[in-house]
Amino acid sequence: MDGAPETGDQPTRERVARSILVNGPSTAAALAERLDLTPAAVRRHLDQMLADGIVEPRDPRPTGNRGRGRPAKAFALTERGRDGFEAQYDDLATAALRFLADTAGDKAVQAFAEQRAAFIEERFPKVAAANPDATPAEVLAQVFSEEGYAASVRELPLVSNASGQPAEQLCQQHCPVSHVAHEFPQLCEAETAAISRVLGTHVQRLATIAHGDGVCTTCIPDTGVSAHPASTEETAEKKERVTS
Repeated sequence: MDGAPETGDQPTRERVARSILVNGPSTAAALAERLDLTPAAVRRHLDQMLADGIVEPRDPRPTGNRGRGRPAKAFALTERGRDGFEAQYDDLATAALRFLADTAGDKAVQAFAEQRAAFIEERFPKVAAANPDATPAEVLAQVFSEEGYAASVRELPLVSNASGQPAEQLCQQHCPVSHVAHEFPQLCEAETAAISRVLGTHVQRLATIAHGDGVCTTCIPDTGVSAHPASTEETAEKKERVTS
């Protein structure tokens, strides 16, 4: 428990920041348990990270079984805090898309966005076939995580589908293209459309990092999607149903 001396505080602060990135806004107690540190040590690092503008405090979400006393605040990464994890050459990518939009028009940008999001439809059937017990949301989380999105799944017990099963929420704690997508939302829209197509039902993102939220969230209903790759006819039928 934080007993070994460190050569500097920066490595530990990087661990704290990465833990928040992967797991979302976290309390000092949760970080301490996750990183095998004392709560006092975590608070010391969080205080410095607050002063440096790397994290910001947030009020916890209300729950049905609140205890006595004021609930502990959760800490989320700021845009500056995310900068250390963003893919390099964001400025170059943005400049390239601006050039594409100016010279070839918005349709070219849309085509690029759709091509980039193609990994979702290409990899979903393979990951689903390799994990037959996984829910559609869990399959999507693995697909996105393999692309650097640090995705996870959260069950939404108060939201049920037609079969009475709880829906799930796909949470992307990191977005490799968030800075570019802030100016070119077609990137986010193409990903959402691809998710809808592989599930065969309309989905809508509830929040996005590109628009200043702490995490990208998408409600994923239990659609009964097969764990095996769909046939060409089934895929075409899904695309027609979603886009109609």
